[in-house]
Amino acid sequence: MRRWLLWLPLAIFTVVVVFAVRELRKPSDRTVYSAMVGKAVPAFDLPPILSGKPGLSAGDLRAGQPRLLNIFASWCVPCIAEAPQLMKLKAMGIPIDAVAIRDSDTAIAQFLKRHGDPYARVGDDKNSQVQLSLGSSGVPETFVVDGRGIIVKQHVGDIRDEDVAALAEAWRKAR
Repeated sequence: MRRWLLWLPLAIFTVVVVFAVRELRKPSDRTVYSAMVGKAVPAFDLPPILSGKPGLSAGDLRAGQPRLLNIFASWCVPCIAEAPQLMKLKAMGIPIDAVAIRDSDTAIAQFLKRHGDPYARVGDDKNSQVQLSLGSSGVPETFVVDGRGIIVKQHVGDIRDEDVAALAEAWRKAR
């Protein structure tokens, strides 16, 4: 019995190593699945962050035409990386609205001047309340919202060149 007990720690260690190696070898699914896909955009009404450009409310997203809703910030480096792709989507005729997270009017104005302005409306979400109510975990994130205000797709992270076609297709299907 004592001999068996001497080998027990080695057996436990071996089992742990086998499980660790197995988990490291198979790729994990890092996709973030939103609980909001298929649900209505929560009620909100954000003031404009820029003069001359309207703010954003949930009612704007229920106005009959599908839209992209982009969560971004001027201090967000991946937001800079996705700016050309947002401009491509705008050039395709896809309307895009935005929620600016914890930002200032001057920083947003400079960001849009430097990287392009694809947005019809930009709402000021100083405390990230709207961001959190949408189930967004960070910036940037983009939602495809149908004309009735239902979220049909969520894209987590920056939009890359290879994502443009899929987002455009999701927008077309949302019509």
